[in-house]
Amino acid sequence: MFLTISTTGSAERPATDLGFLLHKHPEKAQAFSTSYGTAHVLYPEADAERCTAALLLEVDAVALVRRGKGKGRGGAPDAALAQYVNDRPYAASSLLAVALSGVFSSAMRGVCAARPELPEQPRPLRIEVPALPARGGAGLVRRLFEPLGWTVTAEPVALDAEFPEWGDSRYVRLVLEADTLTLAEALRHLYVLLPVLDDAKHYWVASDEVDKLLRAGEGWLPAHPEQKLITSRYLSRRWSLTRQAMERLELVRLAEADDSAVEEIDNAVAEETDTEEKPTPLAVRRREAILTALRAHGASRVLDLGCGQGQLVQALLKDPSFTEIVGVDVSMRALTIASRRLKLDRMGERQAARVQLFQGSLAYTDKRLKGYDAAVLSEVIEHLDLPRLPALEYAVFGAARPRTVLVTTPNVEYNVRWETLPAGHVRHGDHRFEWTREEFRAWARTVAERHGYGVEFVPVGPDDPEVGPPTQMAVFTAGTVKEAKAA
Repeated sequence: MFLTISTTGSAERPATDLGFLLHKHPEKAQAFSTSYGTAHVLYPEADAERCTAALLLEVDAVALVRRGKGKGRGGAPDAALAQYVNDRPYAASSLLAVALSGVFSSAMRGVCAARPELPEQPRPLRIEVPALPARGGAGLVRRLFEPLGWTVTAEPVALDAEFPEWGDSRYVRLVLEADTLTLAEALRHLYVLLPVLDDAKHYWVASDEVDKLLRAGEGWLPAHPEQKLITSRYLSRRWSLTRQAMERLELVRLAEADDSAVEEIDNAVAEETDTEEKPTPLAVRRREAILTALRAHGASRVLDLGCGQGQLVQALLKDPSFTEIVGVDVSMRALTIASRRLKLDRMGERQAARVQLFQGSLAYTDKRLKGYDAAVLSEVIEHLDLPRLPALEYAVFGAARPRTVLVTTPNVEYNVRWETLPAGHVRHGDHRFEWTREEFRAWARTVAERHGYGVEFVPVGPDDPEVGPPTQMAVFTAGTVKEAKAA
């Protein structure tokens, strides 16, 4: 991928000021590592009259295939060969937008420590992108850039110059020219609109993308005539995120029209409402109880067996004392969602080295599970048919045999406290059973005795004096055959 930014100047206002704005010296060629390759910055020309900075992004196609787990042709190809034969290394896309924000981050924010007066000065700018995917054609390119003050040249690229009857491809050669924009404004336009035109991001779009869009779109997106299309495409057509972004953009528009701050407009909720203490969700309390028990037993290498969508793995990653975290689940769909939640495709190398996810069934022994300090079975056993519990018991306590095992499960006695749960119903449609406190303790004691573990019981959530806590947890410790005193 290739992009150039050019400006002109004079002896009094030299074009080489572009080097100060970009924080890249015109006499140097520099290289920067990105998640998917290497970005090179160089200056083909640099004198007082004319200066051009070039950004060349070399994409590692193998890394793109291995790490691409989100939407877009880099991560979810429509055909088997698309992951090996595609336009990702050559055509401007979200890969180039991310490289722009990383390599020219200070310029995009409008910061120049050496010459603080420069970022606010409009200057003649010419931006060229030789190959830009444009889903919507040259007409859409003009509709997106012209309202922002650009003179747009979007030349369609023929499918094959030797066969003009084949028509044009979906790519254009883009040239943008303007005299009234700052460099920061230009970079923010590109950051948002390059992936919008490509209409396929190389990474999973999460809620933080709304904040990125609003930051980059500040000052121009609220009034853009194609605001809805830009927002929808930038957020990969995720309707919930698009709606959230549109609501926030409308607040900005109303605030600007009223010459007020957004906070003054968005004041429908009384301040005291925001500060009212809300009950902590049971799922959060459960994770907190698990983390407390793991820390108390000095565990650093932890298995999350039946990890589901990765909520506990995510919580474990936030604590550096857990040096190795493994999530195991039989469902590939759950593991895919967990991978997206954890943003594994964008995770730094040091953090990524601490975590791995793999598919496995807890009904069978697995040599990959041996040698860990602790294993967690959080809300797992109740999803198994009772005749299959002995197989899980042996696979975890007999074969894998971690030093500590934590098991949580619903306390069926507490169900009477759920006003919305009909009498006689379990909490989840997939629960095969839910135990009383005595039933759970009887099972846990039998398991502990059979495999040489000690066991203690910890309430999770409010401990009702009549029916006990909503969740019950057993903490097994290897080599301690005497049952610990119940908490």
